Order: sequence, then structure tokens, then C-alpha cells
Amino acid sequence: MKIAFSDIDGTLLNKDREVSPALKKEVRRITENGVPFILISSRMPAAMTHLQDDLRISGLPLIAYNGGWVLVDGQAIHSEEIPLHIVREIDGLRSGSSLSVQLFHGHEWYVESMDFYALREENNTKVSPSVRKMKETTSDWQARNISAHKVMVMGEPAELDVLVEQLEREFDRELHLYRSKDTYLEIASKRISKLTGIEMLLANSYPDFSLADCIAFGDNFNDVEMLQAVGMGVAVANAKAAVLAVADRVVATNKEDGVAEGLRSLVV
Repeated sequence: MKIAFSDIDGTLLNKDREVSPALKKEVRRITENGVPFILISSRMPAAMTHLQDDLRISGLPLIAYNGGWVLVDGQAIHSEEIPLHIVREIDGLRSGSSLSVQLFHGHEWYVESMDFYALREENNTKVSPSVRKMKETTSDWQARNISAHKVMVMGEPAELDVLVEQLEREFDRELHLYRSKDTYLEIASKRISKLTGIEMLLANSYPDFSLADCIAFGDNFNDVEMLQAVGMGVAVANAKAAVLAVADRVVATNKEDGVAEGLRSLVV
């Protein structure tokens, strides 16, 4: 394998939501041997760069927002946003519910209040959001001619079920809806995925590499397409059944250094 990609949450991080000494050792070994180790996640860049620092791979590219924003040397080589009118529609559809909405564009993260979900995300990602009403954010973005790379909606499962049904009915061709857990809904453009992010990065920065040269690690539904397409798709043992089903190899759980195990045995 000539290049490695890894999901973060549920795949790369240990029980303390950190990178382990064993993982640091393996990443250092493969990168010193010329194999780039690229983080690929639904997270925003600031929630990934501190992990790059820990792994000593700060100069390498990263793929954020499930492929919606691909960064090389800190600059975007690919960007795919949700149309702003749809972001506003999402706000309208959740009106009257208790659902919490978070908006992401590039390095920006906005919440309407520091509620339970905002505090949990802040703790998990080690990044602090800005507090601003959604309508203020969308008005600002309209003036700047930008929109969301990702929208997160969190709350009671029954209320999310209703929202998902409405969004599927109205925007099936425009939106990718990813339910990472019953209380979490991640929304992105249907034109992107982790696989498209990898393809964009290879074309721009590693033109001599093909998908067959890639190894990728994952655990959840948004990793399936990526694991199917690369030369070696690896699932951690705690992965969803659908991920385990398509993986070429299964390694230990994220809490048992599965990615380190996979790098040690599969990237020589």
C-alpha cells in the first residue's frame, strides 16, 4: 500500500478519545517509509489538526466534512457546499421541535446555544463553537456567497425521524443524510463522500497513485463506499455489520489499537 486513510471517531481514537502510543509509533514508521497517513472524517478541520499534531503528520493533507472540503497545505483544493436555500429549509422544517442545529463552513462552526449537544461536541472534538442564531448565520453567509459544508441536527430520535422523512421527500437528489446514531443526523451534499474526497486528493496531490494503492480504515456507514473502492478496506472489530461485510480485513476494535494493528501487519 502506498497511502493510508483513516476515519477518526470509532476507528482511530482509543477509549480516552486520543491517539495511542502504539498508533503514533506505527504512523511514524509508515510515514518515514514514504507512506502518507491521511485523516478523513466528517469532522471540521480544527477537530482534526490537533490529532495531526499528535501524530506528527501536520504537513499532510486532510479530508474534512466526509469529503466536502479537501485541504492540501492548508488550502482547499475541493469544496462542495449545501445550497443555502436548502439550509434555510432545514431550519424551517425543524421549527417547533426541540431539535438542536449546528452549521459548519470551512473553519467556522455555529450553534444557537451551548446546549447539551454543543457541549458534548466541544468536549469530544476539543474545538469551541461560535454562538449565533441560525438566521443570522445564513444571512451572513448569503452576503459572503458561501453556505454549509455540513449541517448537524441533534435531538430526540422521534423528532429526527420526522425531519429525515421530510428531507428525504423534498431533497432526496440534493442531500446525503447520515444517521451516525439515533440522536445525531449529519447532512451534506449528495455529490460528495469519503470516496470522492480520496479521488480528489489523489488526482491533485498523488497522481501516480490509484485507488488500488490505498488502504483505508473505518467503522460506520459513511465508510462503506470508501472501504469497497480502495485496494485494502479495513474495518475495526466494533464496526457496523454493513462495514464488516464489505471489509477486506477486520482488525481489533478502536479501543484495542485496531488501526495500529492494521498498519503493522498490512503496511510494510
